[in-house]
Amino acid sequence: MVDKRQPETADVRGKIDGYLQRSGLAGRSPRVVPLTGDASDRRYFRILVPDAQSIVLSLNSVPFKFDTLPFVNVARLLEKMPVPIPAVLGHAEDLGVLALADLGDVTLQAHLGAATPAEHAALYRQAVSLIATLQRRGAELESPEYLPYGIAFDVEKLTWELDFFIKHFIEAYRGVVIPGAARDELGREFAVAVNALASERRVLCHRDYHSRNLMLHDEQLYIIDFQDARMGPDTYDLVSLLRDSYVDLPEETVSELLAYYLALSGRSGEEKQFRQRFDVMALQRNLKALGTFGYQTTARRNPVYIQYIPRTLRYVRTNLENLPQFSRLHELLADLVEEFR
Repeated sequence: MVDKRQPETADVRGKIDGYLQRSGLAGRSPRVVPLTGDASDRRYFRILVPDAQSIVLSLNSVPFKFDTLPFVNVARLLEKMPVPIPAVLGHAEDLGVLALADLGDVTLQAHLGAATPAEHAALYRQAVSLIATLQRRGAELESPEYLPYGIAFDVEKLTWELDFFIKHFIEAYRGVVIPGAARDELGREFAVAVNALASERRVLCHRDYHSRNLMLHDEQLYIIDFQDARMGPDTYDLVSLLRDSYVDLPEETVSELLAYYLALSGRSGEEKQFRQRFDVMALQRNLKALGTFGYQTTARRNPVYIQYIPRTLRYVRTNLENLPQFSRLHELLADLVEEFR
């Protein structure tokens, strides 16, 4: 049952009940179970129906047009590759409801605690091979029909994400006041990294390809939460997976998986150059993640992400130490965040 004590519950229940009535499920004694959501404003509920497959309802905060909904648009692209994604089973545009196949509760993150070393390695190789497929088939299927080909990790987007880190992690979460001169110099140093990343050849990126957005179902990884896909560097999804704020991976494993990706892409022998680009991308991506965690904690009053901040800080410090070309950026950030010293 949906908790009736929640102030917004009446509206949520109305949307769920409306969809159940229209779909014919209301008369089959369905049980509604809230699911843990993501960092968006969407809410998720599992609908358990006796003697039938359960489904998941994704509740958007506002009505939508099905044919232009980003999730639906990107799903059509991914289905053509094909890569494993949850099937869309129904919708109610005016209620903001999308019905999806239920993939269960086991994310890659959740499964790792119970996985043997061999299972762990196999799952990550599977995850890396899906990235290679996204990039290869993404290039072959490029069309203005699909939204991701019209948006990219360009200078504006990458810079906005770093500004988000400053505003929501350094200033809001840590309460640090940045002097004007330091802020200007920080912006110039960020620009060096941003311009390098934005100038790279672009491929199709999931945008949030980490262990909580990969579901294990019937021994196969399924990709979820792909509605923000866009064009970007070939290192972006690999960074999301291998410099994941939610999971620790040994450095040897990271190196092996990067070599595996290059072999799949027919680029063996590029490890040194690729690793340099990977580390720069990781620096930007992990700073952006800290901004998200700060925002969720201070603006959304959601403390869940605080536990992932220490690991992400370690990633950033390691990358700053491994990138001598950003020594001045390291100094500037270390003055503001003690964990970078």
